[in-house]
Formats: sequence, structure tokens, C-alpha cells
Amino acid sequence: MALIITGGSIVDGTGAKARPGDIRIDGGTITWVGEGSRDGAEVLDAGGKTVCPGFIDFHSHTDMTLLVNPTAESKLAQGVTLEVCGNCGSSDAPILDPEAREHARKSFEKMGASFDWGSMGEMLDVLEQAGTGVNFCTFAGHGNIRREVVGREDRPATPEELARMRDLVAQCMDEGAVGISTGLIYPPSCYGSTGELVELCKPVGQRGGLYSTHMRSESKRLTESVAEAIEIGERSGAAIQISHLKACGASNHGKAIRALEMIEEARGRGVDVSADQYPYIATSTGLGTMIPEWAHSGGSGALRARLEDSGERQRIVEEIRKSNEPGGWISDSGGFDSVVISGVRTDENRWTEGLTLTEIVSKRTGRDPVEAMLDFLLEEDFGIGMVHFCLSETDVKAVMRTPYTLFGSDATARATSGPMGKGKPHPRAFGTFPRILAHYVREGGVIPLETAIQKMTSLAADRLGLSNRGRLAPGAAADIVVFDPGTVRDTATFKEPKQLAEGIAHVLVNGEFALRDSQITGALHGQVIRGIGARH
Repeated sequence: MALIITGGSIVDGTGAKARPGDIRIDGGTITWVGEGSRDGAEVLDAGGKTVCPGFIDFHSHTDMTLLVNPTAESKLAQGVTLEVCGNCGSSDAPILDPEAREHARKSFEKMGASFDWGSMGEMLDVLEQAGTGVNFCTFAGHGNIRREVVGREDRPATPEELARMRDLVAQCMDEGAVGISTGLIYPPSCYGSTGELVELCKPVGQRGGLYSTHMRSESKRLTESVAEAIEIGERSGAAIQISHLKACGASNHGKAIRALEMIEEARGRGVDVSADQYPYIATSTGLGTMIPEWAHSGGSGALRARLEDSGERQRIVEEIRKSNEPGGWISDSGGFDSVVISGVRTDENRWTEGLTLTEIVSKRTGRDPVEAMLDFLLEEDFGIGMVHFCLSETDVKAVMRTPYTLFGSDATARATSGPMGKGKPHPRAFGTFPRILAHYVREGGVIPLETAIQKMTSLAADRLGLSNRGRLAPGAAADIVVFDPGTVRDTATFKEPKQLAEGIAHVLVNGEFALRDSQITGALHGQVIRGIGARH
């Protein structure tokens, strides 16, 4: 049935000023904006509210957890209608390696879902058949590509392996990936050289795709890492997307501004580079990143063996201790006091969720703090998530003010109950987009409402080559959010993160209500978007 949204203030996603007007939707597509025929249409009163395009979460880790949480509850309640997944060098395809397949099978089984794919195309087919409440597209993870061909070892790829990886990237792109992502602090992605990444990004550039990178350093070597990202894009021809741009650690605060200057210099000479961010002063990743990169070579089994070997373990302990001394990156980022555990695998250690690492290791009486942390990681088979308070609000605002920066939660879609309701995740999973609208737009005046929405919608769609999304215009897909600009806000906190946003009244995905009167409908009208510029 046709729908007319009437009485609202239209912010069309282009950056234009808000204006009064109505919108008609027929069959999942916007028919007109302003005035037109009202024949045979249901009417939705949006009086006092803002009507805008659906938000695009440009850096998501939801991936195939959509099989468990198909409505993407925590994201949909924020107004997100498109999840861009496969970031930080890790995607849920390709998964062809036997060990990786077994790990995936067990992981999905624990969540109540089945694992039944290998290639990128097969994964997208599975998701399409299952149905999803939001639209979906994905990068192919460099970590996946390298693991499939080179393995988990810290070594250069041979010329033959490099050619095979390049072919696998091309295959992933041809089957629907929007580009390739790297996680250059995570093994095995971190073992790839600049030259390797240039070669792997060439088929991406040839297909008009994106190179999305979690850089090698977001602290002391931030500017060198930005330079590497730009070099990879320039030499390969791929457009560059710098993930969650930030500067970690007190001595590095302010470096994000220098990184922005480098990006602007590159853009000035014609390099296609942009960035994304989340609006918080805490990061979130795995506690295993505290362990030196070299110790991860060969995978989790090899890491466990090193930690069980007294000599190797001592080397690891000494490196972590040094990093936690004055001048080291852990110490510079607040030490163990600044790390809060967000999730564990076992029920036995569930009590640790929400506590600082200092609080946890202090309960392991008689143990050195670093030794206690390593024992904790071994008990959880390295499956420990952490929230790390190490960023600067000044940097967050500076990045937000740049015209080319997009927004991404850097989070998996969560739920308030069930398998995706476990742990104490970073509140960005529930609050990213409303937080921007409330804290940075309405309260802080950092950027205007129209600019914030443009970054969330048309700029993000353009980055993906999606000319029919991200705008309220005739012929565009009817991904639409209706919210109250005076009350919209994030309610998720670091202490109590699993709280849905407020002030989002309605969300339409491809013309159908996914959220109505602030309640998730359960409708699964999302589409799988295959490839850069795919028209859906």
C-alpha cells in the first residue's frame, strides 16, 4: 500500500536546509517529495518531527550475526537502515580453511545459527535467503584472504601466493564485496607488507572499490600509518577509507588533527581518501591486542604454545611490562585502570564483565598483573573483549567537523536479550547515531543538523556508489527515518550499555516499517547490496 508521510520537517540528506513538505512512497520507492497525488495512500503524521533518509553505518561488525539477530535491534532503533560490514580485515567470507570453518561452525552454533557457506557469493546468498531487517553490504577481509592462502604465519607471501591472493580478492569483488579491508594490528592481516597491500588493492581499484583500513598504529605512529594508507591507495588506484580515525594515548592527543591535515593535502592533489569515526572517547577491541604481534604468528594454537613455554612466555611478559611502564603505549593509554572487560566466553568468568583489568587481576592473589592477564586470556581461549578509555574529546570534535568524515559505530548489532544480549559491550552498539544528534548537534553545536544527516546518508551512499540511496528524492529507495530532534538521544552508557535509543519514532526500510511508533516490527525487508554502485 502507498504511504504519505505528512507534516514533518524534511532534511533530504544533501545538506540543504530543513523545509516543510510531504513524501509519498509506492512499492519501496519515493514517488514525490513536496506535493503530489494522495490517492489510495495511508497517511503517517510526522508533525513536529524530522524526516530524513535512513542512516548508513559505514563501519559495522554485524556481519552474519544477522542470522541470529535479523532485525539488527540496536542499530535499527538508532535509525540505521544500511550496515557496511567486513571491516578491520575480518569478514565472514571467504572461509575455506578447515580450521577457520570449524571455528566458525562452533561460533555460530553457540549463537543458535548454522554455518553453511564458504565463498563471498555463497555467504551473500545465505543472508539474502534468510532475510534481514536492514540493508547489508560487506568488504572482504584481508585477514581472511591472507589466512586462506599464506596461513597464519608472520612471513612475506611468495610471488605465487601473492598472485593467488590477488585472484581471491578479485573473486570476492566479482561476487559482491565492495572492496577489501585491513586490520593492521590484528594477525594475520598485520603480517602483510605495504607492497602486498598495494598488489591486493589493484583489483579493487580496477573495479571502483574501496580500501578500508584499520591502520598499523593509532597512537605513536599514527602519521606514518596515514601516510602508508595514502600510499597504498595512490599506487593501487583504490579509493581509501581510513577507519575510525582517532589518536590513542595522552601523549598522542592532537595527532588526529595532523592526520586530518595529511588527508586534506592528499585530497588536494587528487587522491580519493576519506575517513570515518565514532562519537566516543573509548575504543573497543580484543584484550589479546595487548600481546605482541609476533607472538600471534601461526594462530591461536601457536600463541597458546608460546604462553605455555616458560622461555617464550617470559619474553611476552617482559614486552607487556615494558609497554605498561612510563612511556609505553599501555601506560600512555591509562594502564590497566583504563581497560574495562566487555565480554568473555565462559560463564565462570562472567563476573569480570564491566570491571577494570586492574580490578580483575587484583583478585588473582599472589599473581603478577601481567601474568594474571595472560592466564585470564588462556582461560577464555583469547575470546575477551575490552573497552579502552584512551581518546580525546577535542580530537573527536575536530574529526567530526571535517566535511569528508563519515560515521560508523564500529560495533556489532546487539539486542537487549538472547544470544546478542550478552556481555557489557561498548555503548556505541546502541547509541552512536542518536548520540551525534543529541550530544554533538543539539547540545554541543559541533555541526549543524543538516550536516550531520548528510554525513550519515548521502555522503556515505555516494562513497558506496549508491545513487538511489541516502537521499529523499523521487526514484530513491524509501529508506527513511522519522525522529524528534528535541528528544532524540542515546540512553546506553558504559555501565549500562544495553539500552535502546529514544526519540526515533519510525524507520522504513525499502518502504516498509521496520520500526513503528518506536517499536521494532520484525519485518525483514532489507536487501543485500552486492558490489560498489549496485542498484537496489
